[in-house]
Amino acid sequence: RGESLNIYYIIVNILTFLVWGWDKFRAQAQQWRVPEKSLVFLVIAGGPLGALAGMVLFRHKTRKTFFWLLVGISLVAHVVIYLSMS
Repeated sequence: RGESLNIYYIIVNILTFLVWGWDKFRAQAQQWRVPEKSLVFLVIAGGPLGALAGMVLFRHKTRKTFFWLLVGISLVAHVVIYLSMS
């Protein structure tokens, strides 16, 4: 059970990080963007570390207080979930 939980979190955080980078690239190119509801979903689904890394490394969504709060709250929630399940 713990092993599959680890794999889940690794995959969802890598995916979230890549999507954050893709959205930043598309924004700079003034092209179609990833919908914000998709970014929110990825964070809530378990990708707050990937989102945080994407925010810092790509400097993406850093001016939006909503995303800082979302990532922070989701990170705390997922740490609690992870610790309670492992």
